[in-house]
Amino acid sequence: MTMESSLIETASFDCMPSHVAIIMDGNGRWAKKRKKNRIFGHRRGAQVMENIIAHAAKSGVRYLTLYGFSKENWHRPPTEVRELMVMMRFYLAHKIADIHAQNLRLIVIGARADFDADIIKLIDEAENLTRNNSGMTLVMALSYGGKQDILRALQNLSEDLVAGRMCAEALTTDMLAKKLDTGGIPDPDLMIRTSGEYRLSNFLLFQLAYTELYFTDTLWPDFDAQALDQAFLEYAKRHRRYGGLALPQRAKA
Repeated sequence: MTMESSLIETASFDCMPSHVAIIMDGNGRWAKKRKKNRIFGHRRGAQVMENIIAHAAKSGVRYLTLYGFSKENWHRPPTEVRELMVMMRFYLAHKIADIHAQNLRLIVIGARADFDADIIKLIDEAENLTRNNSGMTLVMALSYGGKQDILRALQNLSEDLVAGRMCAEALTTDMLAKKLDTGGIPDPDLMIRTSGEYRLSNFLLFQLAYTELYFTDTLWPDFDAQALDQAFLEYAKRHRRYGGLALPQRAKA
């Protein structure tokens, strides 16, 4: 057993992030390095996603949010988008049984109306199938954009204002949070982005306000359980202050 694996296994609950969000980036570059087309990288990335979901659940993560398909991804070449939709249909139809067997609950956030009717139906069925599961909650961000999420929340709040159900002075950030796609889900403790890019790419912009950010050069198809554990170890070293001062450490007995 390595020192790192020992640290993961003996880490206290307080050191482990309850909610982990991941920007799964680098599939295309991984494929290009192997002189393959981009969809080859996406397929490999989907396999890695399955392994990371299982490892996160086993590690005690309570919520795992994955950036599966962004609002901006619709602007990619039509052939790539079509292939991604084929993959999405396959996983929703054939892999959801594995999610259910692991006692995981699936929630999909984003503008699902952007998808074809058959994909929307598969999403609804997958959510209904896993609704009562008590294990980790898997949040898939599909056709998702952080700016659009905030806009939808504001539009919902404006309806209450216009109807006179609340006044502007009474609005709070908690009220806005409840109207977001992630309403009822705690904000991420740790956000991981693979592939060496250092930006949020319109992902959970409101929810990541005080999240610990972790960036790695590893391309998503090369990301594995050990890489996730390394992110957990880095998180355990962080002191989350939420804009205040660090609490004094307890004196040793």
